[in-house]
Amino acid sequence: MEKGKSIAQMRQDYQQGYLLESEAHADPMLQFDQWFVEAEKAEVYEPNAMSLATSMNGQPSIRIVLLKGYDAQGFTFFTNYLSDKGKALAVNPKASLNFFWKEIERQIRIEGMVEKLPAEASDAYFMSRDRGSRIGAWASPQSQEIADRSVLEGKVAELLTQFEGKEVTRPPHWGGYLLRPHRVEFWQGRKSRLHDRLVYERIENGELRIENEGPMGEWKMVRLAP
Repeated sequence: MEKGKSIAQMRQDYQQGYLLESEAHADPMLQFDQWFVEAEKAEVYEPNAMSLATSMNGQPSIRIVLLKGYDAQGFTFFTNYLSDKGKALAVNPKASLNFFWKEIERQIRIEGMVEKLPAEASDAYFMSRDRGSRIGAWASPQSQEIADRSVLEGKVAELLTQFEGKEVTRPPHWGGYLLRPHRVEFWQGRKSRLHDRLVYERIENGELRIENEGPMGEWKMVRLAP
């Protein structure tokens, strides 16, 4: 296979910024908010695009989804509950997120426990979507095998007739999730691969706090070698 440059020689020396403990927020959600705002100002392409990793039967699986909100509780996204990721989260609610913003040489890795959002929250977001996307949520048997694209197009045509003159409400198999983080790592690219890595972990009685039930403990920040 022809290529202009050896893959092994493809590298970029990162020199745009730094991340020091003295300037970092004690709360990772505040640090995330600061970095997200800076990513928007830097015009990062889709800064809310994130990798979502799930695992079922020992097999990890990863895909890109869109962040739809964040607050002190965690990170929100929406999907089909019957998709591969939905089925995996039903069996194993442990999941990871990853943001990579190459324009500002930053990465954020997040680990946590996922839970479904209340129906009211899923309804509210679903109704904020454009009508075509709402029809699509009904039409697509996400992650299931179909014969060809005409299956989707035929279903869309059927649904357009069914919902003509009516509001397209949320299907029961579609909704939101909240990932409550217990570990968040902020990575800033630095020269000569000596990157900055600050990790926050929820600690209770000296141990990492993972489960969502009960008090979530305090955040502890440490630096990791690159």
